[in-house]
Amino acid sequence: MGRGDLTDAEWERLRPFLPVSNRRCGRWRDHRQVIDGILHRVRTGVQWRDLPERFGPWKTVYERHRLWSADGTWERLLQRVQAEADAAGEIDWDVSVDSTVVRAHQHAAGAHRTTVRLKGGHRGRTPGRDGLAEPPRPPGGGGEGGEGLGRSRGGFTTKLHLSADGRCRPLSLVVTAGQRADCTQFEPVLEKIRVPRPGPGRPRKKPDSVAADKAYSNSPCRTYLRRRGIRHSIPEKTDSQAARRRKAARGGRPPGFDEERYRKRNTVERAINRLKHARAVATRYDKRGYVFLGTATAAALAIWLRT
Repeated sequence: MGRGDLTDAEWERLRPFLPVSNRRCGRWRDHRQVIDGILHRVRTGVQWRDLPERFGPWKTVYERHRLWSADGTWERLLQRVQAEADAAGEIDWDVSVDSTVVRAHQHAAGAHRTTVRLKGGHRGRTPGRDGLAEPPRPPGGGGEGGEGLGRSRGGFTTKLHLSADGRCRPLSLVVTAGQRADCTQFEPVLEKIRVPRPGPGRPRKKPDSVAADKAYSNSPCRTYLRRRGIRHSIPEKTDSQAARRRKAARGGRPPGFDEERYRKRNTVERAINRLKHARAVATRYDKRGYVFLGTATAAALAIWLRT
């Protein structure tokens, strides 16, 4: 067993939830060997063609990763591992939310854009160039914005939005272009928290409390949390304080803020650091946004397995 490969105990946790057929009347290559190859690439950031021979054909490993990123297999595996931890009472549901900028390598650019047939027989580019890379399998390109690539102060970048439990483990992940504001993804990140429970009951989606920094201090974020009945600790911006005080009694009361709870927000920062131990997450090499999301989800899965 090589460094970073699945142990026997980790493999046994994943094996029952892996697909048993490739839906093409053929057999999968050994799942464990392929997953070890994917985790090796995620950890080292090596090019797919340079994978060691012990993982089998590199194209098989890449295609398995691409397929599982597209059909949501990585997310389902992550949710199953989270469900085991929740059943054992090992999840701290005091959740924190933040984002991190990931520098995109030049190889992440240049994904082919598909053309679509428009009304009247005209051909055009895939719509939604500035849309979010949120569907599980985008139909094609759609430009840099459609693949979660953008321009920010750091240059050619992607932004990874995430929520983390109180033990520094990612609960949900969203990929956008690097210039996207954090607050615009606050609701999508929390909505993606989905931890199945034993039996036919609904999965758990509601945290006990949420902590976030001033980037999320606006009315839509607070309204969303109040509507769901989630306690939160988000500091008020200085300009918002000044505007409220100028209005005197009409400005209303200041939002509640729990300093003790806010101190636990560092858990999401530490979760980001742990994710970026994987070099394929710290620097984006994947051209497609959904493939990079699968890469980050595979890194999060390894964190949950080994914590």
